[in-house]
Amino acid sequence: MTRLTKSIVIDAPVGPGTTRLRFDPRLFAQEVPLQLLNLHTTVLTQRFGARTASVMRREILQEYRTLIPGLPDLGGGSNPESMSLMLAPWALALYRVVQRHGGSLEDAGEVIHYSVQKLYGRIPHRVRLSMGRSMIKANAEKKARWFAEHSYPDNFKYQVVDGDGQPFDFGLDATQCAIVNYLHAQQADELTPYLCDLDYVLFEALGVGLTRTKTLAWGCDRCDFRVTNPGKTTSTWPPLFAERACGLPQPSEAGKPTTAARDELSARSRRDG
Repeated sequence: MTRLTKSIVIDAPVGPGTTRLRFDPRLFAQEVPLQLLNLHTTVLTQRFGARTASVMRREILQEYRTLIPGLPDLGGGSNPESMSLMLAPWALALYRVVQRHGGSLEDAGEVIHYSVQKLYGRIPHRVRLSMGRSMIKANAEKKARWFAEHSYPDNFKYQVVDGDGQPFDFGLDATQCAIVNYLHAQQADELTPYLCDLDYVLFEALGVGLTRTKTLAWGCDRCDFRVTNPGKTTSTWPPLFAERACGLPQPSEAGKPTTAARDELSARSRRDG
């Protein structure tokens, strides 16, 4: 057993694909802001200075604590995506504080990216690879069944895609995303693509290949995860945001949402919020 933080425990592998990550949502809610910010304070310090960065960290913790009670009930710790759900209010708290101090969406996205990258980097390599081996079609089907059987409003909805004859092992299409819905309700649609980018950080850390041409965050009809295991994923900063065109050809420009795209995401928040 490896204890990554007080709330996050990685079970020791007893065979291929047996490693799993467990966490206590209550403890996770208490510790995640400082744990993640402690892993990467350089961006905040370089952008705002050490004194302001210290103030911001306290404000992020306060903001996060105010957001936790407002999280929707989606099954608590039994929800297979519960850890991702707990990251959403942390990212939102960070984004709001960065904005208050004159920072940009990209500043917040950079802190989020490197903080989560370093969190997974703390897991021993062999354990990460064992965790990655659990990303198989059978487990994807199990997750999809859980969400089909627990129909909380605004929860995730998944469909498994068979990989026979395809250049991937299996696919997982998300036709509804709790994180997209949560940030939309908080009028922060423009932040959502940066949380989607964390999937590439995760798959890279676990030695699993991920390709994706669509996400709900960009207004597409689904998030089309295509998984190859084992495989290679490369996460980049700035993000490529390949899903921005919803599977259609797009210019080679990469790195951040275009002004028009970002304005559209913000407008959607104001229009539908």
